[in-house]
Amino acid sequence: MLDLSVVIPLLNEEDSINELYQWIKRVVNTENYQYEIIFIDDGSNDSSWDRISKIQDNDSSVKGIRFLKNYGKSQALHAGFEICKGKVVITMDADLQDNPEEIPDLYKMIVEEKYDLVSGWKKKRFDSVLWKNTPSKFFNAAARFTSGIKLNDFNCGLKAYHHHVIENINVYGEMHRYIPILAKNQGFTNIGEKEVKHQARKYGTTKFGAERFVNGFLDLITIWFISKFGKRPMHFFGLVGSLIFMIGFFFIVYLGIDKLYLNITGRLITDRPQFFIALTCMVLGTQFFLAGFLGEILLSNKSKKSKRYKILETI
Repeated sequence: MLDLSVVIPLLNEEDSINELYQWIKRVVNTENYQYEIIFIDDGSNDSSWDRISKIQDNDSSVKGIRFLKNYGKSQALHAGFEICKGKVVITMDADLQDNPEEIPDLYKMIVEEKYDLVSGWKKKRFDSVLWKNTPSKFFNAAARFTSGIKLNDFNCGLKAYHHHVIENINVYGEMHRYIPILAKNQGFTNIGEKEVKHQARKYGTTKFGAERFVNGFLDLITIWFISKFGKRPMHFFGLVGSLIFMIGFFFIVYLGIDKLYLNITGRLITDRPQFFIALTCMVLGTQFFLAGFLGEILLSNKSKKSKRYKILETI
């Protein structure tokens, strides 16, 4: 196994690729690492792939993956994780905002201090305060609250992983923002943080638009729900369904007693709003309960086809 894999997803970064490659190579050669550098071209429409190909022609430690179209950063990271062979895996962005000089310290934190994952913290940022810095603070606060992981910067592209971690997490959708949470859900709890240098973008423009704000919060809700109830859907849907159903049931009992014994000559039950509240609650409660029941059946069938556990080591 190699000492180090550097995984770099990119989209239209033709101007920075050569400079980033030379910088990484200088750092890792100084440390005498056995390494590989993996570029994942996420559907670039500039000459990024040509630059990667030329570098690979002269350096066998460089690997490249080219997507047919733009699938997103999470899919690019997943593809890189699938082929990397390093005991320690470093991820970084290709825009030169992540500093390769941080690699040796991140490597030591994984190898010597035995962290499972170390996330970079860009304490001093050179991004837009309105469009990146402020939303990032809200995202990070929400992620800390829901996950219990005390990180200041979940979305920093500069991270280090032990190889066991990337073997056992599935980065999909746009979950690259919450990889520390995915790792924790798989049992990797020794998660650390290191303050890293952040540099102003030298070439090009950011590839993330305003839609990432909405997507980020939706992904956070998804990952929170899956981590809490993914293996026990009945605990959520069954509980909510039972409570709603009981509210409707008590309304029905009240209406029945009132009509039969207290107010016999009053309005018809179907003319009273409480009847429709009761009916709606009982229907919704039944649907929630059935959703939980079906979820349990699907989970049970899936468990029979796949392992329900991950083995870290065998002796």
